[in-house]
Amino acid sequence: MANSFGSLYVGASGLQSASHGLNTTANNLSNVNTEGYVREQVVYEDRNYQKIGEAAVSTQYRGLGVEVGTIVHARDIFLDKAYRSENGRHSFYDASSEAVQEVITHLQESDGQAFRDAIKDFEEAFEEFAKDPSDTVNQNLVLQKASLFLSRATAVEDGFEDYQTIINSKISEKLNRINEIGKEMVELNLKIQAIESAGVEKAMDLRDKRDLLIDELSGLARISYREDNMGVVHVELEQVEFIDEVTYHPVGNLTDRKTGFVTPYWPHMSEIIDPDDPSKNYYYPIYDLTNVSAENDSDIGEVKALLMARGETWSDYRNFYDEDGNYIGPDEYKKGIANSIMMNSEAELDTLIHQIVTEINNIYSPIIAVTDVYEGALTATYVDENGETVTLDASKVHILDKENCSLGSDLEYPPRELFVRSAYDRFKNNSLMDVTLTYDDGNGGIREEVVQVYVYNEEDLDDANTCYTLKNLRMNEVLEKQEAYLPHLMYKENKIAVNHNLGAALSAIWNSQTFNLNPSDTTPCGYSGFYVKWIGEIGNTGNVYKTTAQSLLGTKEEIEFSRQGVIGVSSDEELTIMIKYQSAYNAASRYINVVNEMIEHLVTSLGHV
Repeated sequence: MANSFGSLYVGASGLQSASHGLNTTANNLSNVNTEGYVREQVVYEDRNYQKIGEAAVSTQYRGLGVEVGTIVHARDIFLDKAYRSENGRHSFYDASSEAVQEVITHLQESDGQAFRDAIKDFEEAFEEFAKDPSDTVNQNLVLQKASLFLSRATAVEDGFEDYQTIINSKISEKLNRINEIGKEMVELNLKIQAIESAGVEKAMDLRDKRDLLIDELSGLARISYREDNMGVVHVELEQVEFIDEVTYHPVGNLTDRKTGFVTPYWPHMSEIIDPDDPSKNYYYPIYDLTNVSAENDSDIGEVKALLMARGETWSDYRNFYDEDGNYIGPDEYKKGIANSIMMNSEAELDTLIHQIVTEINNIYSPIIAVTDVYEGALTATYVDENGETVTLDASKVHILDKENCSLGSDLEYPPRELFVRSAYDRFKNNSLMDVTLTYDDGNGGIREEVVQVYVYNEEDLDDANTCYTLKNLRMNEVLEKQEAYLPHLMYKENKIAVNHNLGAALSAIWNSQTFNLNPSDTTPCGYSGFYVKWIGEIGNTGNVYKTTAQSLLGTKEEIEFSRQGVIGVSSDEELTIMIKYQSAYNAASRYINVVNEMIEHLVTSLGHV
């Protein structure tokens, strides 16, 4: 009887085990389309299985069937780490590729190659002007095409800056999402710890949610993570602790007051003295963008790619010069502005504008160093617009080159430049100034000479308002009202003649091979070849990013396919397993019925004895 009733326990264990299997399989099927869900599998173990003795034929055992040992949360930690690593790299190069494509889109503009055509039209206008500089039709054509060229260039620059703003908004959104993920993961850590602390059950669904958040975070930033023996996941973001046992360290956003650009930093590692005055504070940066490469294993994360693409600020041609006003070398360029597709494109565009504008202005209204006119001059002293006395090295002071300049039909000095700076005239006060020059008298003394000249307002790289940058340029309004004032006449010895050499010089600048895109460009080109070279350089950069992103996407998808083979739910496979458990449940039921009938028969038979 004892063995018979023990057999009931065996049957009951079969029912219970099959029931657990059916429930687990049903749960898998109900979550077949749930994002991040990990397939669960039942693992069985013996229930009270013991050796009871040796028989003549075999060893005798007794047991009460099986029970659920555990429900396996099927994951492969190696595939998880590989997927998250490739996910971060793919996100980096995909975001970089998108930024390059946006640059190309802005260059071509909505009506197709508009900026390229504006350069070509501007060149053709000077070719016509060279034929007869005195023809008002040709003069008007130059002014029209110059205005169109400037407006097209401004539209491209505005497009670049607008896209920088869009990237900046994306960065803010991604940083907010990182903080949200940190908060959610801390909450999940606490819940998982509370549920699993008794060692009775596993918080499967909560772990799935947490793993899904780690997947998402791996695409946003470079992370490393580990799980401690309490089930708490610790995360480092850019090699700084982000999530610990009880909390997370939120990412801070430092906003530039001029551009609105945000820079991520670690508030818990910073020193904030005055929140209203960032210059007094120390902000510990999250990202080091100076040496990002595959070799350093730092080309990971969408946020980093967005920060690099956007750059630190708006840029112009001055970004190709160092603090001392010297053109930077290729090494410094590659470590700096070259890493930002938007800043680099803005600087290259502004370099083109600056060089074209200054060359044209220097032909219409030429300047020359004081020492080239007054040989041996040591210093030049004058009173500036603010009434302050200025003394400079004479070789660094430029004046109007009256011997080689042309005049407009009004015959007024100084001759007008085609493009003007918003806040500065070409010459100080736009009138003659008394300049005191000093010379070595040959006897160890100094002699002075006062001359009247037009003093050129020099460009100062530290003051954008003094420079011929795209942001600071506009057409000369006087010339727009009266095109005949455009310099085109020679006035010497009371004789007036059309200066055909002027037109030829203006036409020739388009074919001179003197323009370099950037400090790394070793093959100068002409202005007419600028666009093709520029778009080609950007296209090559974009192709590298795109090809790398596609390659990484393929690797990422292969790993994900392998990972889904472990964690994914197959409806066909689960239905097959469900049929198996159903059959096992039915078999256990029939087994219990047979044992029940046997016990009933034994009890009934004993009752008749």
